[in-house]
Amino acid sequence: MRRRGLPSGVVSPFRASARFTESWDHFGFEIANGVATVTFNRPERLNALTYDVYADLRDLLTEIEHRDDVSVLVITGEGRGFCSGGDVEDIIGDLQQSDTKRLLEFARLTGSVVEGIRRVPMPVIAAVNGVAAGAGSVIALAADLRIVATSGSFHFLFTKVGLAGADMGSAYLLPRVVGLGRATEMLLLGDKVTSDQALAVGLANRVVDDDQLMEEAMTLARKIADGPSLAYGVTKVLLGRELDMDLSSAIELEAYTQALMMTTEDHAEFYQAFTGKRPPEWKGR
Repeated sequence: MRRRGLPSGVVSPFRASARFTESWDHFGFEIANGVATVTFNRPERLNALTYDVYADLRDLLTEIEHRDDVSVLVITGEGRGFCSGGDVEDIIGDLQQSDTKRLLEFARLTGSVVEGIRRVPMPVIAAVNGVAAGAGSVIALAADLRIVATSGSFHFLFTKVGLAGADMGSAYLLPRVVGLGRATEMLLLGDKVTSDQALAVGLANRVVDDDQLMEEAMTLARKIADGPSLAYGVTKVLLGRELDMDLSSAIELEAYTQALMMTTEDHAEFYQAFTGKRPPEWKGR
């Protein structure tokens, strides 16, 4: 049943009646044919994050998993940088005057963004245009796929500002992407990781010319949005859940999941399309 005042076909029946937020004050946001795009839009500050950007991104990620009109999320930055991390003036300077309770609240806020990226049941693509530093590097790390411009780079620079190299889940995620040895070096030293280096160690899925970045990211996003989106989402969820499982538990979880997936409309559509010698028409159901 459609909820009163909400667009048909975009609302989960398990969501409260509050409207979705269609525009956000602290970053760009748009949806086109199943592809949602978040664009950090403070290019004059290399898209440095403020409290408001963090909070809006956390809230968007909470909302977006309930939308039926989004199959994939792309995150990128405007101008010559993806995201340079927390704003030194607006956040770091302000936090110098904060007590422990407020500092913990802030740290939990930043971590909730990474949790949201990992939690949403849809692939997330980071299109890294230029520098991804500090929190920006972890946001890109949290994405499922990273398309990196030739000029792109990663800087896990927390130790360079006197903080623990482990922040926002980076010490959990990075070893699982590049291995413990490489992650240790990146998080301890905080040195620049170029696009070529990122590709060599698996931190980048693809490296493309700067002027091809968004075309490449959107082509990939379009492929996902036009495909069996339910299968993609379930695959993402299982990859996350099985990180800390033993093999027997993982196999059992996959067996239950696959049995359930065999009952979906998309699986039936595959068989009908195959026997009918036509391309499948995926519905994400």
